[in-house]
Amino acid sequence: MKIALAGNPNSGKTTLFNAITGKTEYVGNWAGVTVEKKEADLKRKFIGGAKHVKIIDLPGAYSISPFTGEEAITRDFVLEEAPDVIINIVDGANFERSLFFTTQLLELNIPVVVAINKEDIIKKRGNTIDTSALSKALNCPVISTTANFGHGLKSLLQLAIQTGETANGQKSIGIKINEGEDPDKARQAYIGQLIKAVLVKNHDTSKISISDRVDRIVAHKYLGLPIFFLVMWAVYAFSIEGLGGYVSGYLNDTLFGEIIPNGLNAFFESVQLNPLLQALIVDGAIGGVGAVIGFLPLIMVLFFCLALLEDSGYMSRVAVLMDRYFKKIGLSGKSIIPMIVGSGCAIPGVMATRTIEDDNERRITTILTPFVPCGAKLPIITLFSIVFFPNTSWVGPSVYLLAFALIILGGIVLKKLFVWESTSSFILELPEYKIPSIKHALFQMVDKAKGFIIKASTIILVMNTLVWFMQAYGFNLQPALDQDSSILAGLGGFISPIFIPLGLIGWQLAAASITGFIAKENVVATFAILLAAASEDALSMPGGVLTSFFNPVTAYAFLAFNLFTPPCFAAIGAMRSEMGDRKWLFRGLGFQLSVGYLVAMIITQIGTPIFYGKLATGFIPAIFVVLFYIVLLIYLFKRANQKRALIEE
Repeated sequence: MKIALAGNPNSGKTTLFNAITGKTEYVGNWAGVTVEKKEADLKRKFIGGAKHVKIIDLPGAYSISPFTGEEAITRDFVLEEAPDVIINIVDGANFERSLFFTTQLLELNIPVVVAINKEDIIKKRGNTIDTSALSKALNCPVISTTANFGHGLKSLLQLAIQTGETANGQKSIGIKINEGEDPDKARQAYIGQLIKAVLVKNHDTSKISISDRVDRIVAHKYLGLPIFFLVMWAVYAFSIEGLGGYVSGYLNDTLFGEIIPNGLNAFFESVQLNPLLQALIVDGAIGGVGAVIGFLPLIMVLFFCLALLEDSGYMSRVAVLMDRYFKKIGLSGKSIIPMIVGSGCAIPGVMATRTIEDDNERRITTILTPFVPCGAKLPIITLFSIVFFPNTSWVGPSVYLLAFALIILGGIVLKKLFVWESTSSFILELPEYKIPSIKHALFQMVDKAKGFIIKASTIILVMNTLVWFMQAYGFNLQPALDQDSSILAGLGGFISPIFIPLGLIGWQLAAASITGFIAKENVVATFAILLAAASEDALSMPGGVLTSFFNPVTAYAFLAFNLFTPPCFAAIGAMRSEMGDRKWLFRGLGFQLSVGYLVAMIITQIGTPIFYGKLATGFIPAIFVVLFYIVLLIYLFKRANQKRALIEE
């Protein structure tokens, strides 16, 4: 049996989907989080017999007549795939508006079961919905649920399965349309009469709600951004200096720094394992992967906190807040949604740009979205925070602040270069604030941890093995006398002159950055392998071995370079898919590389005189780089102005 979940955006479809299938799909308080249909098997506990039931979570839609790409996915599936039954999730917090889509579904000759979700919010408002009267009026089963807490889900699924097995179709509710009358207006009139019959309002609608009072502060046009920065600061402080930092410190310094390597070395020596193979396993595989896995507790705590913020309804306020600023650079609030989604992983963030109708705006958003630090970049942020800025919590939030500053400035530059005006509009329902679900946050945390471990045990493990081989052997495939004569030193040395204007000297830095383009976590893993023999201290020890390559200013510059240059290969593949144009892809990659490079150079060349009273390494080459970019921008702006003049004519 095939059951489709259909409803308006932010009605709770994906929350319900996760609850009944055991999946952990991303849940957000805005339209566009689900941009493609998701399929999974129904949990056995919801099935009355030995049936096989597949659940399909469809993108949110306001109407069968599609306006956006995700609405078209929903319409095409319902009309062409003909599921056995449709569970229509109706947003109880926006009951009247949700019924418009419901009445359309009821006319498709497919069995429908209506789930009035968010029953807790309905009760909190003091309202009552007569489900029996509504069921009789719509000629279909109706049941109340609260997907966030699992209330009513078992009854809903049993009712849906029973309906799908016994019903031959859905009888039309027979909306009366007079001659010459607009069908949509007739439908709205019918819904208005239906609402009067089934919805009892027991609260004063003129009374200002708690959510409205809170929004006057957190969504204030002047206070909103500082509050957001303080919230992120608190999240990072708790994650890095609190429980996450404590457990990560133990894993890095003790478990992967001493216990596991010492135990394995003692075992391998007792069985007389080949020293090269022993070094490959201990220094390459365990050393590299352990350096990344060591930060897992910190990342889990961080994502747990972010999931709580998301589920509370706060992050949707951030989207509305940023809409004011994005409009000034030719974008809209729709662009902030992929960026917030991309804070977990750049790939779904880039995919979320497909909800933007304007082609140029979608492409620009695709270019700018990877600037937001994703989960893969968190080990780099954490490593450099601990080593060079111990006992401080400002580094993580400052990176996010810098990212949004670059997004704003980047949007202005790209708008002038490619001459366009956005045609997208941004309409977002702000959900009421609620107590976030600890269970949901834990599921999100475990899901992120699972993905992190899988990545560490596959891509990162393979890359670490390759890095160890390249730093241990020369181009003649013989063991290198030292790392400076290795294959990796040769490749890094070839690239390292590019880093001189950034004040970064050493082939090791170039090598770590190169491996970071495969997966950003590899930057940390590569340092762990290369510097394992340089010090007995753990890589993440404050003031440790990394200080031989960086001071705090150049460390922050190197951090910025790796955060704001092009993302990992998988995310670049997603960019290519969403842009649909190879020329735009190369434009995007060139822009990202230039931004990361220039930001790192500016940090070094300006920060060094300010903090150390002397010119930074590579000052003269940096001047030539600046002159090159000035000339390039003058040329590009001149060409853009010519294009603008032709358009105006």
